[in-house]
Amino acid sequence: MVTTLCAHDPSPRAATPAEVLTELRVENLLLIERAELRLGPRLNVLTGETGAGKTVLAHALDLLLGGRARSGIVRPGADEAYVEGVFELPPGQMRAELAERFLGGGAEEGAEQDGEIILARRIAADGQRTRAYVNGRAATVADLRDIGARLVSFYGQHEHRKLTLAAAQLEILDGLCGPEQVLRLRACAEAFLEVRRLEEELERLAEFASARERELDLLEFELGEIDSVALQEREHEELLAARERLRRLDALRSTAGAGAEALAPEGSVEAVGATQLMAAAAARIDALAGVDGRLDALAERLRALVVESEDLAAELRRYGEGLGEEEISLEELEGRLTAIEHLVRKHGGSVRAVLDYAATARARREELAGVEVALAHGQERLRNAQGTLREHVLALRQARAATAPELARAVGAQLASLQMGEATFEVLLTEREPGPAGGDGVEFLIAPNPGVPAGPLREIASGGELSRVMLALMSVANASAADATLVFDEVDAGIGGHTARAVGERLRELGEGRQVLCITHLPQIASLGDRHFAIVKDTTAEPTLTTVVQLDEPEVVTELVRMLGAEDGDSTARRHARDLRKAA
Repeated sequence: MVTTLCAHDPSPRAATPAEVLTELRVENLLLIERAELRLGPRLNVLTGETGAGKTVLAHALDLLLGGRARSGIVRPGADEAYVEGVFELPPGQMRAELAERFLGGGAEEGAEQDGEIILARRIAADGQRTRAYVNGRAATVADLRDIGARLVSFYGQHEHRKLTLAAAQLEILDGLCGPEQVLRLRACAEAFLEVRRLEEELERLAEFASARERELDLLEFELGEIDSVALQEREHEELLAARERLRRLDALRSTAGAGAEALAPEGSVEAVGATQLMAAAAARIDALAGVDGRLDALAERLRALVVESEDLAAELRRYGEGLGEEEISLEELEGRLTAIEHLVRKHGGSVRAVLDYAATARARREELAGVEVALAHGQERLRNAQGTLREHVLALRQARAATAPELARAVGAQLASLQMGEATFEVLLTEREPGPAGGDGVEFLIAPNPGVPAGPLREIASGGELSRVMLALMSVANASAADATLVFDEVDAGIGGHTARAVGERLRELGEGRQVLCITHLPQIASLGDRHFAIVKDTTAEPTLTTVVQLDEPEVVTELVRMLGAEDGDSTARRHARDLRKAA
């Protein structure tokens, strides 16, 4: 649990020409139940015993600036953690842009007119669900990250170790190449992605080419099968019906003959068929023609039936005689059905499916036939894309080559003020395989002592030297961003004595044009602060109580005595602490 002591009321805010983090509020974050810091311009220092919770406040700032939340950061028993930062913005372009993006009419207008922007974030107990706010309005974590990047430059405990990574060194160099470098990097990344896409496309086409002949042979064979049959969509049903007729040819012929004989027998004088009987009946009725009109009508119909019967008998005989004259034999018909049904089984179960497959196969054959043309076209496009990538790589390289000596000189000058005046610093550029960030490798080289050849920073520099190199680099890197608040979390790792004092002096110089917040464990640095906050952990309380308080001058001296490793009543240490403050 954390409380904020109120015995010492924060001093009034001072007017500042740059962005300033004026207030930082933290609730239910790890050991901190509630803390409120009112920060000022220039150098603000934060001290406390190891484990008291200094790093928790650094983590709170990271969350406020869109950093990643994790499980276990919410204080046990609490539903959520809350972090809020109030920034004071002077009139200018940034204030106008942020007002346009995030502020509107109503209550927020007053905040914009006062030059304030309030960032806030809530983190649920599981550490996964978070909510972000800008001036009380719901926002995204990406919004916090975007705004925070413009308001604060944060350098954590292990930032100096990141300097040994080639990617971090390249990022620092690119950051000093001017705003155009961002556009160059974006263009290079896009060109690289285009080259990779075209390479993948050519690989696919090459695979097509290698399997092309085999697949073409198969397609030609299958299309030959289909084309040789010359399928018609309704032919299968028609052939099935024709086969049934041919199989029952004798029955059809005898049935037609029997019908004709029943109507008009041939070859026998005695045989009498239906036609003769109807003709005899018609003759008898005709004998009474004109007696009764109704009978005359019936007689007319009967005579018509006689004619129809004679025609039908003739048609049945012609049908029976013609059954033996089919254009295709049963054997030939069975052969064609077999060919059609083979294709149907092979290509989808119906004649329509066979025809659809044939259309698809023809299109695929055309595609394969055009692979060589597509391959040549793809190779041409790839050559053009590679040429474009080389142009962007060269533009990046030229900008880096022009900036690298300037960076080396500037860092060397900064190191001289950090008790490393005899050190030499170089920036080595080497060519490598082009990638999204260009085709350059960057290596920071340092020779801490004269007469010793420069070597890679990761191999040569000690922990204390890395910390000073990091501070020198950050001083140079932020020279063009004078408005940003700088936050250093234990930048003093691995140093002490006069070197620590030199680092403190450099931090104070940085604070002359902007706000600096430094979390430190060294009295030489803490003594130079314009405002001093102390974090104290009380392990006798249940649960543990952590307090955050702004110190007045006597309390600053007392805190410096503690940081010197002396007891509170040690007069020598207290005199030393006062001397440190006087020297500030």
